[in-house]
Amino acid sequence: MVAGEHRGRGLEVMVLDWTYVHHDRGPEIYATKRAYDPVEGRMSTYPTLVTAVVAHADRVDGLALEVQFPNSQAEELGYLNMTAQEDYTALEQARERFIDLLHYQKNRLSYRKRTEIAVEMVRQLEAEGHFPQAPYAFDNGVLSLPLIQLIEQQGKHWVSELESSRLIQWQGQWRRVDEIAAELRQQHPESFRRVNVKRRSGEEKAFWAFTKTVRLKRYGRKRLVIVHEQADLSDTPRFLLTDALHWEAGRVIRVWSDRWPVEIFHEFCKQAVGLEASQVRKEEALKRHFRLSGVAQSLLQRTPAGGRKSERFAFAEDNQQTVAQKLYTLTRDALSQWVQLAQGLFAQGQSYQQVLERLMSV
Repeated sequence: MVAGEHRGRGLEVMVLDWTYVHHDRGPEIYATKRAYDPVEGRMSTYPTLVTAVVAHADRVDGLALEVQFPNSQAEELGYLNMTAQEDYTALEQARERFIDLLHYQKNRLSYRKRTEIAVEMVRQLEAEGHFPQAPYAFDNGVLSLPLIQLIEQQGKHWVSELESSRLIQWQGQWRRVDEIAAELRQQHPESFRRVNVKRRSGEEKAFWAFTKTVRLKRYGRKRLVIVHEQADLSDTPRFLLTDALHWEAGRVIRVWSDRWPVEIFHEFCKQAVGLEASQVRKEEALKRHFRLSGVAQSLLQRTPAGGRKSERFAFAEDNQQTVAQKLYTLTRDALSQWVQLAQGLFAQGQSYQQVLERLMSV
């Protein structure tokens, strides 16, 4: 259903990313782990959620949400080392020790990195084939060789941010990409050309970019784009990488700029549709909650506001419908169906206890 609405609406980009879903009041929720959150700068309890969204100028829709089970190998190995004995004379002790080792091995083999989850997502999305023309965009936390190989095998292109410490071949030597950017900025500032890029909002923004096809270890020949947002090149550059050797700098930046809607998707789901409100503890229940949150986000974008005229607030530009108005409409529709069901049950002669049991079974 989402794919049909996205066709013919201009450039669409499929974005891969991940986020922390905080559950400070639910330490027993599936896949949560107490750890330091570098984004918020504090200790928190959260599972990691890997996401895939599709975005164009008017819409951003979730396509896949997958929970990453936390990696506790260091803690488990520490426990095994601490409880190790030189000799196990009793059969029961040997059996328990063997079971502990099997659990450690099972958890080690079942653990999946975020990059591995992203590869599985892309494989499923490409098998479904709903977005045959959409390129991929992601940051360096998702970039991996198996991922880009899979995308390229599907005949599609990708754009990724590159770490500043990545080595590239430059004039016969392997050098850090940030060192090359600094050298170009100081000695050859004219190599950064102004590029006007049309953003999702329809506005144009000027960038100053240097682009060249380079060779990276393991990744081979790719196109590198070094991007500045200031004309005097005084800002920190951004390094973009793509397999599309024929793309000009403007197109690479345009595709990369469509990666940012995934951040909007994360914040919207957390603040408006209850992504972090789950208190379920089982794996399947938590996955269902996350995926339905993505569905709710898509529904809210498409729901017309049905409030009274007095609810059309002045701060909404061009009579734009607010999220609160859309939530009101959805809540009213859901309550209407609930009331209609109760009315039908009463009409059949059922008692209020029977109706209550039907609506809210114990």
